Amino acid sequence: MSRSYFPKCVALSALLVLSVGALDTFIAAVYEHAVILPNRTETPVSKEAALLLMNNNIDVLEKAVKLAAKQQGAHIIVTPEDGIYGWVFTRESIYPYLEDIPDPEVNWIPCRDPGSMVQHAAPPLGCSLSFSMGQGHGSQSTCCKYPQHQHAHDREWTLCPRSSQGVPLR
Repeated sequence: MSRSYFPKCVALSALLVLSVGALDTFIAAVYEHAVILPNRTETPVSKEAALLLMNNNIDVLEKAVKLAAKQQGAHIIVTPEDGIYGWVFTRESIYPYLEDIPDPEVNWIPCRDPGSMVQHAAPPLGCSLSFSMGQGHGSQSTCCKYPQHQHAHDREWTLCPRSSQGVPLR
């Protein structure tokens, strides 16, 4: 399972490096805050309650990101991996906090996609202030019930073949 995280990290790093590649130097900021955690992580909450909590954390993040971009001149800002929703969940209770994150091969810009809830909330900070932002957010995807199966399925359970490295082929 950890194989799927490596390409996303590489893609994110490449995106950040490419976006400041024209500069001779750049300033990077790494931000961490005391995450506002949900009251009960064992019990699933509604999508609305999850969004409320995440928006509270995004509000904290927004202030720090604006400060780093404007006062410190940061070109790249990296936020904590679970800084929007926390980290102590069960498989069932984390689900309302997750979104479908498109494959890196998909030409997708969160700033221009109103269909994404959380991914749409934080990246516009980078769009409006002209900096790159590395934001960790959990992804949801439909898995096959057979663990040795080398295929994934989309939401309608259409077969999505994967390469031997586990990367979707379409």
